[in-house]
Amino acid sequence: MSEIKVPAMGESITEGTVSRWMVKEGDTVNQGDVLLELETDKVNIEISAEESGVLEKIIRQEGETVEIGETIGTLSAGSGGGSGAPASEPAAAEEKKAATPAPEAPTPPAPVAAAPESSDSAKTASPSARKLARERGIELDQVQSKDPIGRVYQDDVKSHNNQAPAPVAPPANKAPVAPSAPAAGTSTYTKPVERQRMSRRRATIAKRLVEAQQTAAMLTTFNEVDMTAIMDVRKRRKDKFKEKHEINLGFMSFFTKAVVGALKKFPTINAEIDGEDVVLKKYYDIGIAVSAKEGLVVPVVRDADRLGFAEIEKSIADLASKARSNTLALSDLQGGTFTITNGGTFGSLLSTPILNTPQVGILGMHKIQLRPVAIDAERMENRPMMYIALSYDHRIIDGSEAVRFLVTVKELLEDPESLLIEG
Repeated sequence: MSEIKVPAMGESITEGTVSRWMVKEGDTVNQGDVLLELETDKVNIEISAEESGVLEKIIRQEGETVEIGETIGTLSAGSGGGSGAPASEPAAAEEKKAATPAPEAPTPPAPVAAAPESSDSAKTASPSARKLARERGIELDQVQSKDPIGRVYQDDVKSHNNQAPAPVAPPANKAPVAPSAPAAGTSTYTKPVERQRMSRRRATIAKRLVEAQQTAAMLTTFNEVDMTAIMDVRKRRKDKFKEKHEINLGFMSFFTKAVVGALKKFPTINAEIDGEDVVLKKYYDIGIAVSAKEGLVVPVVRDADRLGFAEIEKSIADLASKARSNTLALSDLQGGTFTITNGGTFGSLLSTPILNTPQVGILGMHKIQLRPVAIDAERMENRPMMYIALSYDHRIIDGSEAVRFLVTVKELLEDPESLLIEG
């Protein structure tokens, strides 16, 4: 019999959640078959059978949190069940025992209360609530739930001892009071709600966003970019570009190049804080925020300073495809030095991006919108304009440095031919 253990999943991942078992107890599996899927804060990981056999026992159920190295199931060797010991004699003995009628036992008295195990199925409850109820010997039927649909959670079990009020004797010599009608305008039915378990990735995103706001002295500075020149280049070059490179010429390659050029001028924005040290990074691994089913993920374009426009576009397209199909590897997500996020794809006109810690800078792109712009003292033109935002950690980045960085990004974007030189 072999144990199914949670494998190491990367230096920053210490636990995961059993998302779903692909097989049931008693199922025969072959070496390499996927047994279950683990959900982590970064990626979902499939655990495969290391040998052929039968899934003997599932120890950790779906929805439970597990740690690296923990045993979550057992697999018996061979094509049949059991641990591999001869099964003919025990089976024959068991058959004989079953054939012999047991002596009739006296009818036991009716139980006063159901056992905790039987009460588990009487009410819908979370796995942690069931476990705590068993440990404390509490019947779930007696636990009052605060959930509108009656599901029992761990907090309900913890507060069970304080829930049941002492019985009060009815007042003597009082006539029964008829129930009063509901007040006008009030409802007597429970309003429908749907409760969903927050995924591990979404919970981690929430935790890290709060941590970023609590630990970093985060400020944001804004500017706007005239996208006329970039749109003109794309219009003139997009067909030849696609014909040559088999990829569309998008905006992200321009912004990635502009960011790299600005980071070279302001290296502190490409750094991170480690205790009382500032770690200045001499490479440019640019994270590109991508919307996936579970929320935003930030895969990394490696060595963006060494890539051409076509290579950047292909890298981004490949990472975005992996993100949407949930096939990103841990190596795709680790080690970014700066992040770009594009809320404009969803129509956002202006926003304040939150730092992707431990990075100290993030650039927010937004919707391109035609707006009247003063060309000189006498002329106004409608130009395709985009607001851009830089959120930065004020602990190591001064406001003037952040403003000059954003101005540099703006100038490079408004003169896209300079990206070939500056990038």
